[in-house]
Amino acid sequence: MLASTQSELEQIRIDCQALVRKRARLSAGAAIIPVPGMDMLTDVMVFSELLETISARFGLSHTQLAELDPASRQYLLLLAGRVGSDFIGRLISRQLLSLVLRKLGTRMLGKTVIRFVPLAGQAVAATLSYRMVARLGDNHIDDCYRVALAHTEQAKDLATIDAKVTRIRRKAEPK
Repeated sequence: MLASTQSELEQIRIDCQALVRKRARLSAGAAIIPVPGMDMLTDVMVFSELLETISARFGLSHTQLAELDPASRQYLLLLAGRVGSDFIGRLISRQLLSLVLRKLGTRMLGKTVIRFVPLAGQAVAATLSYRMVARLGDNHIDDCYRVALAHTEQAKDLATIDAKVTRIRRKAEPK
């Protein structure tokens, strides 16, 4: 469900930021394990679950948007497009995640290669992994926040207009 006030949105944002840090630590921990491909697999799993959870907390998951009336859904997807989010209101698919990983490909490759330098390489890989997941998560939080805030402001404007129309109708009614 979409938040109805800005203070609710702020609390959701704070909760999601804590979740991002927790998941980023999980990703960093997986980067320390010297098993080829383990870190990338963990990053994909962590990131896909993280995106869906953040979207759901803001009321912008695919299933939540599907339950809205068509006009509201279209408006929110239009807002998401303006924000530039590839993830809001969409199913998190392998193709979408591969797009993100391609954008971050050199970092991911560098992280994988540097892991094999004893100790220091694993520490650097863990740091890179943490920063990547944290940055992508924070960006998604910001996107969701902006879309939800714009929707909240629009809903507030519509409520104000409805109240004015109701007052005008009441004044115009014969007594």
